[in-house]
Amino acid sequence: MKVIVGIGGVTNSGKTTLTNSLHKALPNCCVIHQDEFFKPQDQIAVGEDGFKQWDVLESLDMEAMLSTVQAWVKSPQKFARAHGVSVQSDASDTHILLLEGFLIYSYKTRKYVVADPPGVFEGHVWPMYLKYKQEMEADGVEVVYLDGMQPREELVHQVLEDIQNMLLNCS
Repeated sequence: MKVIVGIGGVTNSGKTTLTNSLHKALPNCCVIHQDEFFKPQDQIAVGEDGFKQWDVLESLDMEAMLSTVQAWVKSPQKFARAHGVSVQSDASDTHILLLEGFLIYSYKTRKYVVADPPGVFEGHVWPMYLKYKQEMEADGVEVVYLDGMQPREELVHQVLEDIQNMLLNCS
């Protein structure tokens, strides 16, 4: 069985932290980070507000990302080996892909080490996040919402339990 779990959220919401914790806990698990598919800086448009438009899909090489996902779908074992992930033969034939990218809600709790220029988050990052969130909801994508105010360990446990329950229900 092949399972793809999407982990999304606004910039700096804890997606990578959650993804890394799940990756350590799940057997036969690979990760694709959307951040690895940003176009070169000189190809990122500048908006009317004067900021580089990093938080729009056009800033990403989505064809390359889709091709990477398709490589995993075609052969999770080969993909895992090519990315240094050991495949556990005793973990049944279940393979999990964690696809992590910038679409989870933490607007009021966002803290970023590098200060944003004034207005960039409220004027660009958050509106782009809401736009893509609304598109996903309109397309009927099943989304599980997490409370970012909960301790990290509780969130990891909740998501891990959800994934394990889904796997049990599918087998």
